[in-house]
Amino acid sequence: MNKLRVIQWTTGKVGKLSLRGILDDPRLELVGVYAYSADKAGTDAGPLCGRPETGVLATTDIDALIALDADTVIYTPFMADLDHAVRLLESGLDVISTNLFLNVGGIQGETKEKLAAACERGDSSLYITGINPGWINTMVTAMTAVCRDVQKVSIVESADVSVYESAETWQALGIGLPEATPEVAELAKFGFLTFADSVERMAVALGFELDDMEFVIDHQTASETVDLGWLCIEKDTIAAIRGGWNAKVKGKTVFESRVAWYLTKKLNGDWVFDDDHYHVVITGEPEVQTRIRFIPPEHWGNHEWDTMTAMPAVNAAFDVAAAPAGILTLKDVGLPCAPAGIWLGSRSDSPV
Repeated sequence: MNKLRVIQWTTGKVGKLSLRGILDDPRLELVGVYAYSADKAGTDAGPLCGRPETGVLATTDIDALIALDADTVIYTPFMADLDHAVRLLESGLDVISTNLFLNVGGIQGETKEKLAAACERGDSSLYITGINPGWINTMVTAMTAVCRDVQKVSIVESADVSVYESAETWQALGIGLPEATPEVAELAKFGFLTFADSVERMAVALGFELDDMEFVIDHQTASETVDLGWLCIEKDTIAAIRGGWNAKVKGKTVFESRVAWYLTKKLNGDWVFDDDHYHVVITGEPEVQTRIRFIPPEHWGNHEWDTMTAMPAVNAAFDVAAAPAGILTLKDVGLPCAPAGIWLGSRSDSPV
């Protein structure tokens, strides 16, 4: 099998972990790294992700990266740059993104038109993945194959998000504010568009034509001041969120997507959180119920939890390369999986 030549686009929280994933996969060859920060330009890719030097230096020169004749870009910036993405796709590079382009309107309207046109001009593909959307909606969609009837799909995510050290992310969702005003709810609604996208992808795959997406949200405040080291949540300010989407067909809810996120369990209310990260119920014939819990290795710190966002992108590289040009759906890409057999033969021990 010929190796895929890969460019890593940014080396932030997720990008560092996808960069490790690229280096760990003998089927992939790292040929370039885009540095968002000029301070990282000229730095070897290995030390940027806690690995030995690779000989590949990070750069801010987009033209130089495009000239590398790579196959794929693993695109992981915190904020998407539509012009960058269009240039990459137009040049013929497949782009696998953990970013949903929400800051430029999401994959809809004018943004979608520009990206689709770039794919057409470059004969390239854009695929958005991660853990949610991405991995979980792919898995749940595949699980419906055992059913002769599907009435409703429910996915509930529960997570202690104090491990995600991004104050700006949680403040944008209302964490730390004194009360849940309508304005706070609107902030959360924008942030939760990620999960609307996940639902819409499942609907396309399962053949549902949605006619309504209902947003629901609830907040809970801290019963005492909690200092996480990277964020201080004052007593009686918002410290937990429950919310998501009801997707409907002719007034009937066919998808229910919920998340329950908390930065502390020291809350004023009686909220109870599931220790399992996902609880899935497919109501149909038969009914399917499953629970998923991620167990981190002892050496993981808080940032390593983003591995589950990064690796679906890295592991999809060959599936995306084999898919048709355009903005890809779940069915276009199929079921990406880890190259476990190759890892077994190439690793002397588990990577850090």
